Amino acid sequence: MEKIKFVSDYQINSSKKIIYPYLSTASGLSQWFADDVLINEDKVYNFIYDGESHYARAVIMRLNHHVKFEFFDPDEEEDEETDHPFIEFKLDENELTQTFYLRVVEYGDAYDEQEQQSIWEGLIGSLKEIIGG
Repeated sequence: MEKIKFVSDYQINSSKKIIYPYLSTASGLSQWFADDVLINEDKVYNFIYDGESHYARAVIMRLNHHVKFEFFDPDEEEDEETDHPFIEFKLDENELTQTFYLRVVEYGDAYDEQEQQSIWEGLIGSLKEIIGG
């Protein structure tokens, strides 16, 4: 199946220090992003939604700035494939307006772009409700 990259920015009225734990920890992610998120002893994240497990590794964790999760199939042998699906969260600040933005980058199987936009608007809306931003 063809993969696409979805990129969208969302204004967040909160500080990076408040938002970051919701993007980088299992407990934070399970409040708005997935039904549940578990981490095992090998630091493998298990994102559970719609009754299915989706396994990922945190490949980037830059405190209060950037998180990237790369998804993989635990039943397949590790290979040199570099085309893994991923989700990336970047926190940026507009220097002029002092406004914070959350950039979401999702790379994975092709979906309708309008549907992706709608899904992320709902997820970010939930995140904003939780953090008050």
